[in-house]
Amino acid sequence: MRRYDLDWLRVIVFMLLIFYHVSMFFVAPDWEWHIKNNVTYEWIKYPMKFLNQWRLPILFVISGMGTSYALSKRSAGMFAWERIKRLLLPLIFGMLVIVPPQVYIEKLSKGLIKGSYFDFWPSQAFIGEYPEGNLSWHHLWFIPYLLLFSLVLIPVFIYLRKNPDCSILRLTKRICQSKWNLYWFIVPLYLIESFIEPFFEETHALIGDWFIIINSMTLFFYGFLLISVKETFWNTVEKYRRTYLYCGLTAFSILLFIITVFEDGYTRHFIEAFIYVASFWSWILTLFGYASKYLNKPSNLLNYCNQAVYPFYILHQTVTVILAYFVMHLEWGFSSKFIFLSAGTFLISWIIYEFFIRRWLLIRPLFGLQNTYKEKVTKPYNAVS
Repeated sequence: MRRYDLDWLRVIVFMLLIFYHVSMFFVAPDWEWHIKNNVTYEWIKYPMKFLNQWRLPILFVISGMGTSYALSKRSAGMFAWERIKRLLLPLIFGMLVIVPPQVYIEKLSKGLIKGSYFDFWPSQAFIGEYPEGNLSWHHLWFIPYLLLFSLVLIPVFIYLRKNPDCSILRLTKRICQSKWNLYWFIVPLYLIESFIEPFFEETHALIGDWFIIINSMTLFFYGFLLISVKETFWNTVEKYRRTYLYCGLTAFSILLFIITVFEDGYTRHFIEAFIYVASFWSWILTLFGYASKYLNKPSNLLNYCNQAVYPFYILHQTVTVILAYFVMHLEWGFSSKFIFLSAGTFLISWIIYEFFIRRWLLIRPLFGLQNTYKEKVTKPYNAVS
């Protein structure tokens, strides 16, 4: 049975991503981004820290859940080919067409290049690797990671699909029957956060980005496990959603206290790592619980948004960066610029999607959509496709 709450969560989280990237334009310079407003703000860090702790983890969990649905209707070979088409093709197109304007504007704003965009693209756009060079996947980094996880874990997922009574699924089902046992899932996440994160800086470059690869693949695998035990997981998170909410509020409050009061060191690192994983896991369980209670229902709006979310993801940051370039030195206040960038990003992305991507069959595959205009509620979902 399809879970519409997963579709809603996917749409909501990617909608929040737009606000997050708009906020990156305003946040203090120690949070690096491609261009910055003429005035930056320290206070924005705190709502961004809250959002950042669970935003990507829940997307990887949802992706693992979507993989379970997709594999239930396809052979391993069909699934692999479908993932390549839906992920690799948009990634290549994005790197060739969507991302270069961001690189151009960043380097133009810093005085590193001169001339028009068409002096830059294509003659210079693909020379060297960003940031020294110009070739990059920027915000599309999520796509190659998702493709890697989908392909590498196929043998494991096929085994679990063919052996629904295997020991790992029986153990998962027992864990999911108790509200507190669900926190056993943070043990591997804590070990990864404690012993791998300090040695591998987050780069989103795929090669050598071991902390992000191991941590995200673990969450992706969790998604497949949790959806495989069917209603056991959903019944628990829905029933105890308020408990997880209180745990999330408490853990995040403690986390902020640790960050602001104590100096960095070994003791702080290991305590902070535990509170951090407990916090974001609590918020993931909270979101699943409330979504299961209130959002597990189909609608025409959901169907439309579910189709639009992947193209929006591909387009949005380029639109934001272009708009931000034209207002970065204006003497507008924070609210005016934030509303302008947020509304402008949504509106322009929607216009491009509605009147070009959605209606043109030859363009749809470049944005991860099926090359048919007929939209289906039953389309299998991953986090971005």
